[in-house]
Amino acid sequence: MTTAAPTTTGATTGATTTGPQSTTALRLLALGRAEATLLVRNRTALFTALVLPLVLISSLRGLLKKQAESNPGLDVDSLLIYGSVGMILAFVVYYNLTAAYVGRRGELVLKRLRTGEAGDLEILLGTAVPSLALGLLMSALIGIGGSVGLHLRVPVNPVLMLVGLVLTLGTMIALAALSSAFTKTVESAGITTLPVMLIMQFGSGLFVPLEIMPSQLADICRLLPTTPAFQLIRVGWFGTDGSAPATDFMGSWGAAAPHMVTGLVWLGLAVWGAVRYFRWEPRR
Repeated sequence: MTTAAPTTTGATTGATTTGPQSTTALRLLALGRAEATLLVRNRTALFTALVLPLVLISSLRGLLKKQAESNPGLDVDSLLIYGSVGMILAFVVYYNLTAAYVGRRGELVLKRLRTGEAGDLEILLGTAVPSLALGLLMSALIGIGGSVGLHLRVPVNPVLMLVGLVLTLGTMIALAALSSAFTKTVESAGITTLPVMLIMQFGSGLFVPLEIMPSQLADICRLLPTTPAFQLIRVGWFGTDGSAPATDFMGSWGAAAPHMVTGLVWLGLAVWGAVRYFRWEPRR
């Protein structure tokens, strides 16, 4: 009896088809796109991010003019742009991002995201993408438009400005993550973020320039968490932090060195606090 050899009806060596590989950039864009959609739908968050900083900026010029009356030589125009950019970053990035972390935690979005491909840092940064983009866009419009309209000097050290901006944003993201750990609801974010917001506005030279403060108070304010990063932006832009005459490109690095050291220390502490206390789901 003969047996026929079995015949194969299909190839087994065909190439397997795989989907597009997920990368960090793609995951951040996907998370940022989703967060941007939620931000657009939240009218309260949009008002806080877009309208409230502009209202405060409109009152800042009058405040600075009154301060200049008793402090001759105060550069109102440069301080106006510097303070405006600082307030925009404070509200759009720090406050808005704190509320976003609290809201996504309460909706269990953060908990679900941790079961996917995205790592913890990617989740935090992806949630921050819309706030960062909006804050940078508004800051650029205020900075460029205000500088042209007020005929301010071109930045003395653009590299130092960029370093200060990165340090500012990094510190604010870490502080937002840390503040969210002590914020139960989105509605209470206005209360829990108030201490840091007041420190930014009045202790970092945004509303009250450090150079008109008593020397001892100004020295204390220069050691506050957000002051060094803001001062780096000011030194990089105008060549001075108000405590010394303006310098050139090389001299600005020397003026910025103390702020850079202090700012990096505070960034490290803020990141440590965020890692230590940040919560991914509501406390039962």
